[in-house]
Amino acid sequence: MGAGPLADGGPPLDLRTASKTLEAQPFSVLLGARLTAFGDGGATIEVDVREELRQQNGFVHGGVLAYLADNAVTFAAGTVLGPAILTAGFAVTYVRPASGVLLRARATVLTSTRSQAVCSCEIAAVDESGAERICATAQGTVRRAQ
Repeated sequence: MGAGPLADGGPPLDLRTASKTLEAQPFSVLLGARLTAFGDGGATIEVDVREELRQQNGFVHGGVLAYLADNAVTFAAGTVLGPAILTAGFAVTYVRPASGVLLRARATVLTSTRSQAVCSCEIAAVDESGAERICATAQGTVRRAQ
């Protein structure tokens, strides 16, 4: 994805700059999250599934899915609002238990103003063959930091 213009007319962010922001978040580093797409109203974050991320029944813990929804929505909003933003709220719906080797969260901006963006997100569990299965969806609102 390419970088798009910001709502305030500032210079567009790019994947490299946005990735550095993700890498500066200690919790994201702990999870091994990586930003794989950023720009044009969208963002994708991936996390490899490891044993430490599973709950007692062997599925990926819902907190990991919520983290992905929160960060993917916020990074998508950053493509139109710029870097000085915070999540105002989000809701996650768990569609099915998550398993596989990789989680991929794709978020897109649905609508935005100069000060906020509403985004949607789908989180897919990817198996060994590369097949994706949606395990959660989310919607969130992101606002400029005051």
